[in-house]
Amino acid sequence: MARVDGFIEQMHELLAPLGEVEVRRMFGGLGVYVDDVFIAVASDGRLYLKTDAESQPLFDAEGSEPFAFGKKGEVVTTSYWSAPDSAMESAERMARWAQMAIVAAKRKAAAKPAKGANAAPKKKATAAPKKKATATPKKKATAAPKKKATAAPKKKALAKRPKRAL
Repeated sequence: MARVDGFIEQMHELLAPLGEVEVRRMFGGLGVYVDDVFIAVASDGRLYLKTDAESQPLFDAEGSEPFAFGKKGEVVTTSYWSAPDSAMESAERMARWAQMAIVAAKRKAAAKPAKGANAAPKKKATAAPKKKATATPKKKATAAPKKKATAAPKKKALAKRPKRAL
């Protein structure tokens, strides 16, 4: 636990110059927010920053790797890439990379439609129209032929077992 706490403290130190840092536990790892913008995940002692089509090649050129996890027997690769080793050394070096992650996260959020924007408008609930009552001629009830009552089959008596002497 101390190792995780130390890593969280390091992330706070590296990202604090960019804004208010918040780290939340999620899915067995950590989610990292700067000024309420989700910019990174942390797992197994590594920080993975949000990328997009513009920033991902820069991370790739630094030797960073994408965050990937197994799901239903398949590997899922995300748009979060490991922070370059040099960026983990100081807040000044981290600033460039974290700023790219903030921009990528904001760009992604801006590209998403507003919640409910694409949802079909809800229809008002209306009662189904009532059917008109029509008079139908009643049929005379006829009694079904009765079946002869038969006795239930007798159950065989269980054989009594002799009591055992203690």
